[in-house]
Amino acid sequence: MNATEKRAIAALATVYGSRMLGLFMILPVFVLLGRDLQGASPALLGVALGAYGLSQALLQIPFGILSDRFGRKPLIQIGLVLFAAGSLLAGWSDSIQGVIAGRILQGSGAIASVLMALASDLTREESRTKGMATIGLSIGMAFALSLVLGPMVGDAYGLTGIFLLTAVLAGIGMVLVATIVPTPETRTHQPDALPARDQLRQVLTSGRLLRLDGGIFVLHLTLTALFLIVPLTLEELGLGTNQHWWVYLSVMGTGFVAMLPLLIIGEKKRRLKQVMTVAVALLGVAVALMGIGWERIAGFWVVLFIFFTGFNLLEALLPSLISKEAPAAGKGSAMGVYSTSQFMGSFVGGALGGWLSGFAGASGVIVLVLLAIAVWLGLVVTMAPPRYATSLALQLTDEHTQDPRTMREAFLAIPGVDDAVVLAGSGEAWLKVDRQQFSEESLWRLPFVVRQV
Repeated sequence: MNATEKRAIAALATVYGSRMLGLFMILPVFVLLGRDLQGASPALLGVALGAYGLSQALLQIPFGILSDRFGRKPLIQIGLVLFAAGSLLAGWSDSIQGVIAGRILQGSGAIASVLMALASDLTREESRTKGMATIGLSIGMAFALSLVLGPMVGDAYGLTGIFLLTAVLAGIGMVLVATIVPTPETRTHQPDALPARDQLRQVLTSGRLLRLDGGIFVLHLTLTALFLIVPLTLEELGLGTNQHWWVYLSVMGTGFVAMLPLLIIGEKKRRLKQVMTVAVALLGVAVALMGIGWERIAGFWVVLFIFFTGFNLLEALLPSLISKEAPAAGKGSAMGVYSTSQFMGSFVGGALGGWLSGFAGASGVIVLVLLAIAVWLGLVVTMAPPRYATSLALQLTDEHTQDPRTMREAFLAIPGVDDAVVLAGSGEAWLKVDRQQFSEESLWRLPFVVRQV
């Protein structure tokens, strides 16, 4: 990446990561600290925990479409204002209903797809993958950091302190977007950047993609639901809120290291289906073991280690698989549906998990999660091996005389090309290619191809 791209991606990763840090910090402590709110009940605590996911899921795609029309940065600023306002509302509320309203308002700043689109606008095709990976890394770091900061800030300043810190982080994000993030000179529609209405049908009818969307739904349903019982279990084992951080830090760190060999094997040896099956199975084993009446923290630590090994692995695998399986020029649509599924999983996990914990306790939550994981495991075991394709953008000659259908057929005749979309109006073509089989020499023989974008 050049200097401008590095500056833009660093700023966008900071904005994205700090926003997610604010959302995640509430997870490990809310069920403990929220008990003191007026009108609190297990069901309403669950709704409050997952409420942001509902508005996020409903507004991801509309925000993306509006940013195409009115610009990325104005929509990002609007989203951050809504996020900050929701944080302040939740922080100043002393009732569970007020916190739920604040969480919904937080989620209404659904700018994830717009941030990704701006990152795409500000990077060249050859640098885009590195840019997206950097933003993805910031999300993972935010989640790990939130499990440490959440208990610390919550113990010192309560829920109000966490929500006010979240509002401050949103304010910092606004300053970064206004002062450091460059404004694209031209706003062009990037086919792989944002959901497009004419591509959604293709994405929504792809069995391969729907299995992955279902997977991220279950993964975040599981995460949100389990945070209704894990903090309580740690409390029962004699750990105060101010001590939870070291448990989360250690299991997240060791789980990340443990999953790396599996991730490398999956990518290098092309065993992603097998690795994904192992990861989902690890989740199931860990959740089942949570139902045992643990008397020592060491045993429960091992259970959490198993869970976060599988969780970290799946968080890394699923976006990679979406990128591989998305149709040419349809990555934006695929990621839009994927993000919607993720946030909806958070909402359902919190709301349904909280309702079940109200009359069935931790056992009800565990049964819910195990059923969801069992369905997911069945989908993974029966799915076809994933394709190992990457996107390739090409510039076409201005003088090309062939019609788009003929050019597409020529692209598809090249060994290693899985899919092709020709955008005759903009003089571009988007291919999905398997690099191990792709014949680059055959591509450059085509008279209407100028260069790679």
